[in-house]
Amino acid sequence: MAKRVKSELKKILDERNISIRQLAEMTGLKFETVRRLYHDDTKQYQRDSIGLVCEALEIELSELLVLIDVKEDSE
Repeated sequence: MAKRVKSELKKILDERNISIRQLAEMTGLKFETVRRLYHDDTKQYQRDSIGLVCEALEIELSELLVLIDVKEDSE
């Protein structure tokens, strides 16, 4: 079974009651960058962006990005 990276940002922000816009302001990232990460629509992860998100939320990379199993025919 294939694996893919999944963003847990939605879960983290929802638990902390932080909006996409608030996180964008906290990190200095563009709203659209944070929105894509929140909705798990990101095709490529920029190291600097991920670092800023982890730093702003005081979380580890492993809390933000996780590996999940996916069916190979679903991609």
